[in-house]
Amino acid sequence: MSSTVSNSDNLKTEGKKAFRIGLTGGIACGKSAIASLFESLDICIVDADAVAREVVEPGQVCLKKITDHFGCEILNSDGTLNRRALREIVFATGAELKLEKLNALMKDAIREKIDEKIDEADSPYVIVMIPLLFEHHLESMVNRILVVDIEYELQLKRLINRDNISKELAENMISRQVDRNTRIQKADDLIKSDDSPLDKKLNVVLKLHNEYLKLAKEFKQ
Repeated sequence: MSSTVSNSDNLKTEGKKAFRIGLTGGIACGKSAIASLFESLDICIVDADAVAREVVEPGQVCLKKITDHFGCEILNSDGTLNRRALREIVFATGAELKLEKLNALMKDAIREKIDEKIDEADSPYVIVMIPLLFEHHLESMVNRILVVDIEYELQLKRLINRDNISKELAENMISRQVDRNTRIQKADDLIKSDDSPLDKKLNVVLKLHNEYLKLAKEFKQ
């Protein structure tokens, strides 16, 4: 794992105010649970998944672009996005190009909204939860990268149970993401995700929190 804050100078030249920790990991690895521990320490959380839902609300330009490309069958009767229908289209076997197109249609809108929310944050540093940080090459958006790591079999089990989907679809969804070893190699910090109680991970989060406070202070000097 890297021990440097490799993106700090780049962010300073762009005029960014907040020290940004990119929280990432594979699907169903427990990122939200880890983020909640930082939130309990009064740290602002910017969730890219929540932002992604915002930019496809009815009336948003992004939703129109997606509908124009994939068709009205991805909409519910009330005009909202049918996420399950869209997911089945882009994660079907052999549909890699469809997923790439969806990501391309949403990327700019998501990035702009994330930047807005970070600039509004008032904590010493900000946790920016970006599941596809590496897949979308968004490393330059953050100063440091925290990866939540999980064993494959546990990840698969969680995803199937969480989304009530088939094993085949779950495997396809996992396979479309950066592999586990790549995430570990690119991480500045690592938290292991398992079935132990969440409070067992609080000590690890507290150690990281204290380190991030120091780094954030240095960043602003």
